[in-house]
Amino acid sequence: MGVFDKAEKRIESAVGKVFARAFKGYVHPVEIVAGIQRELDTEAKLLSRERRLVPNSFTIGLSRNDYDRLTPYAKTLNSEILPGIRDHAADRQYVFNGPISIDYVLDEALPTGQFTVASEAVAGTTQARPDQPVRPGRMVLEVNGVRHPLVAPGILIGRGSEADVRLNDPGVSRRHALINVAGDPQHPLVTIEDLGSTNGVHVNGSRVTKTRLGEGSRIEIGNTRMLIHTPSES
Repeated sequence: MGVFDKAEKRIESAVGKVFARAFKGYVHPVEIVAGIQRELDTEAKLLSRERRLVPNSFTIGLSRNDYDRLTPYAKTLNSEILPGIRDHAADRQYVFNGPISIDYVLDEALPTGQFTVASEAVAGTTQARPDQPVRPGRMVLEVNGVRHPLVAPGILIGRGSEADVRLNDPGVSRRHALINVAGDPQHPLVTIEDLGSTNGVHVNGSRVTKTRLGEGSRIEIGNTRMLIHTPSES
């Protein structure tokens, strides 16, 4: 089964037949997955013989009808679309420069059923996207002095090329842990889940399978320590 097929089954499983019928004749989420995958293939830039840098920030342009139908499901869709994008990147040894983001914008010039994909590679240092700086009042994941904003749908941590936060740590699995972010951006619900890693995930000294994170949570993955906190203004 190809990445496209896996993405389609994952989305259909998540949203069900009623959701699928809502998009009959309109842009379907699986088409967006395929569009982003094509964008990755087109924009991949050679880093080495086996590794290519690809965009990690995507803007999907939609017609009025598609925009009105799709955007209410945006958070759910993104959480289901992202695994397919990461799988595609892993299969082709693509490298992301930071967390993956997908945004939807209205393009009145587009007819119903058509969409556009624009992309850019945004460094995952102190911000996930140019319009989302780390600012006081927002929690971040701090890793080796680098702050990663905790924004929906979350952050994949691991040693593999598909990870949003890549750790050059022999004690870290390729897909080690997933931090999920949901709810109000000012007061998000943040959880961490062990993705079946070899060495596990420790939060505040205890090994966990899945647990909620909050201000001051200390995470240990392999030999790497991380901190959840809210930067003060400086």
